[in-house]
Amino acid sequence: MANSNTTPRLPGLAKRLVDNGLIAQDIAQQLVEQARTQQTPLMALLADKGDVPEPRLVEAAAEEFGLPVLDMAAFDEEVIPRDHLNEKLIQKHHALPLMQRGNRLFIAVSDPTNLVATDEFKFATGMPVDAVLVEPKKLDKAIDDALNASSQLMEDLGDDELDSLNVEADSDTESASDEGDAVDDAPVVRFVNKLLMDAINRKASDIHLEPFEKDFRVRFRIDGVLHEVAHPPNSLAPRILARVKVMSRMDIAERRIPQDGRIKLKLSRTRAIDFRVSSLPTLFGEKIVLRILDPSSASMGIDQLGYEEEQKAQYLEALGRPYGMILVTGPTGSGKTVSLYTGLGILNTSDRNISTAEDPSEINMPGVNQVNINPKVGLTFASALRAFLRQDPDVIMVGEIRDLETAEIAIKAAQTGHLVLSTLHTNDAPQTLTRLANMGVPPYNIASSILLIIAQRLARRLCPNCKAPEDLPEETLRDEGFTDEELEQGFTVYRPVGCDQCTNGYKGRLGIYQVMPISEELERIILENGNSTELARQAEKEGIKDLRRAGLHKVIEGLTSLEEVNRVTID
Repeated sequence: MANSNTTPRLPGLAKRLVDNGLIAQDIAQQLVEQARTQQTPLMALLADKGDVPEPRLVEAAAEEFGLPVLDMAAFDEEVIPRDHLNEKLIQKHHALPLMQRGNRLFIAVSDPTNLVATDEFKFATGMPVDAVLVEPKKLDKAIDDALNASSQLMEDLGDDELDSLNVEADSDTESASDEGDAVDDAPVVRFVNKLLMDAINRKASDIHLEPFEKDFRVRFRIDGVLHEVAHPPNSLAPRILARVKVMSRMDIAERRIPQDGRIKLKLSRTRAIDFRVSSLPTLFGEKIVLRILDPSSASMGIDQLGYEEEQKAQYLEALGRPYGMILVTGPTGSGKTVSLYTGLGILNTSDRNISTAEDPSEINMPGVNQVNINPKVGLTFASALRAFLRQDPDVIMVGEIRDLETAEIAIKAAQTGHLVLSTLHTNDAPQTLTRLANMGVPPYNIASSILLIIAQRLARRLCPNCKAPEDLPEETLRDEGFTDEELEQGFTVYRPVGCDQCTNGYKGRLGIYQVMPISEELERIILENGNSTELARQAEKEGIKDLRRAGLHKVIEGLTSLEEVNRVTID
């Protein structure tokens, strides 16, 4: 009788899966609720979880919605109509134009409920559009292949094309002086362009150009660690540095003060890479650092960030609240911006007004009003926040809370019906609360406004192709922090090896998180002016893993090495 009461409440696809015996009734109900909470299509959620084999999932969806099914493995991608590859629409709807027959266009979709996709492709192409259902993961690959093929990749560029890469400065920067012509000689241009190309291909996050008395060093930061990649002749250092300054529209005649600039490297009509450039006078010339800004970071789903299931649920629950403050904390380069933008991506719907103030905006997100802080003209975090509050906001993101004025305005916004997201530079979640108190924020304001604090680090992910088991004594593992229960259950510790598919045994990075919701007991400690030690002790009682425990859990899962956890966390 219970089943007959609950089955009608399931939407069509979920009911079909239950009727076909592919999933249990209670699990289906949970997934429907989770999809509604996360604002994620049920098909995408089921594909991510893998509870139902994708071919069976697509078969059930096709049966439910009356759509034809296509196996992308048997599809000839040469017939894809390249002139209809609208990257914006493809990314927005996760749909791919497959073929054109006469005046009719067929598009591949993985979400049969997304009726807007066919309407928008019809409007953009002026053609009747039919949808074809495709397995989600196969569609992911087909979209990547199609978009990569439609734009000329940097790794295919030869010397002639390196000379002619389209480089633009950021439109806000001032034009360079005429002295730029002096450094436009071909070898230097080719070397700098090749350097930018190599950094992108190796997935570096930063490029360091460092002049010394008898040496000129180039380093890439890959997966959070610096690696030397070149030692150009010292005599070329001034011309290479001047070339970068010209590209980023800095004043090349000024070498006494730090400067900032931006570069936009256009690789094709549809693909561009942005660089944030900073120069710093040193004893033997200017050191220049280029930060590679990856727009794809904002499109990462929350499942790819490395949150454990409970931590992800706590973050999503806080994002679903109408007001309050979410703080992300950690050192520079720990992925705070990506965590915040992933949250903004979930919140970024047409019925919300979202504004951000950053220094500077590193990720472009359509639909979000982004403001670059400019203290020289009086545009500070505090003044931007005041302006936001006069613009009918729903969600506000502040790049960083640096002072009491900014903290007070942000907290006032969180208390008056707005959801506020921001960052602080502290070592862990409990210290964030005492840091705000030390800034001068009254304890009652802290307790009444903050919903959740996320402390995070980025650790290098072991290469799955070459990682090897490491035999460590049980006593050593116990000293590192593993519990007796974990040792009894047994697990394998892996170490990095190194192969042609990775960098020194690591490939990519994953997040290590301490996610701390503010409970009533934590509020009580805050109101009593408790210190970070008391807060950490209470958080531990509530089952909240600190960063060290979260890191050790990644070791148990075989995702990273003990050495790497020791590098990014404190025992």
